[in-house]
Amino acid sequence: MKDVYILSIETSCDETSIAIVKNGSEVVALTILTQMDTHANFGGVVPEIASRMHTENITMVLEETLNKAHMKVSDCDAIAVTYSPGLLGSLLVGVEFAKVLSYVYDLPLIKVNHLIGHIYANKIDDKLKFPSLALVISGGHTELIKMKDDYKFELLGETQDDAIGEAFDKVARVIGLKYPGGPNIEKLAREGENTYKLPKMANDDTYNFSYSGLKSSVINLVNNERQRGNEINKADLACSFQTAAVEELTRKLEKALKETKIKNVIIAGGVSANKYLRGEIQKVCDKYKAKLNLPEFIYCTDNAAMIGAAAYPLYLKKEFADLDLNASSTSSIC
Repeated sequence: MKDVYILSIETSCDETSIAIVKNGSEVVALTILTQMDTHANFGGVVPEIASRMHTENITMVLEETLNKAHMKVSDCDAIAVTYSPGLLGSLLVGVEFAKVLSYVYDLPLIKVNHLIGHIYANKIDDKLKFPSLALVISGGHTELIKMKDDYKFELLGETQDDAIGEAFDKVARVIGLKYPGGPNIEKLAREGENTYKLPKMANDDTYNFSYSGLKSSVINLVNNERQRGNEINKADLACSFQTAAVEELTRKLEKALKETKIKNVIIAGGVSANKYLRGEIQKVCDKYKAKLNLPEFIYCTDNAAMIGAAAYPLYLKKEFADLDLNASSTSSIC
């Protein structure tokens, strides 16, 4: 079978990324240009600035990727792009750029859901086995999904309010940590102990998650202690919060492993880079003799390689998009 090279584009938030992926699993070249330092000045991503920077940088990122691969756009077999979900302005930059490349070089256009891209990051340099349980954990999403096969998704549960990554960022802000909050919480938590008593979330018999109550508890705790003139032990609070947040994931994952008898687990999304979380989920998988798929750290956060991996099954099925493709800020996997 002929090798398939997909040029893929990811601009859903504040990373401008382009990759060339061979046969859905081999990364020929990958470029990620982050805007993190710019947005850190504002304590978070500013959508208008993000889309403007994508516009300024995307041609340069394409050129660098092609140089790394020693290829031309015309050497590729298709153009893939993240069209949803994400920041609408950022998505539009990538979608319009992909449409131009598709038209000029007469290559099929493949639209990819950003969340599905995170799942297929696990396919890079590895193989997905089915059925699998996929835990999608990011700044905007917390979902537990059953995958019967390629692109066969069944939603088991999702957050009823805040996503886990959003909770990490907001707690980081309230205790005075810089953006991005998640990695800084994880780093500080290593220096602390689980000494603060925080509530269990969504402690019910469903597969759903909830992080609003935990976030609010931390905010109220910090405010109350400050009003009393008491000093917060930031390291201990970071550790206590991270422990409670991850327990929410492991409790629901364990329930799913026990009830579905599935022996394959996929972790996806930016929060999957958290080493403590990885260790705790590995313990649950070991308990139920399940294989845990973890993406390499470079493929945990937003990147175009995962979009190329997710586009490959669609290419094989010839599920191509028209040039009237538009971006959408919201969508779900299922």
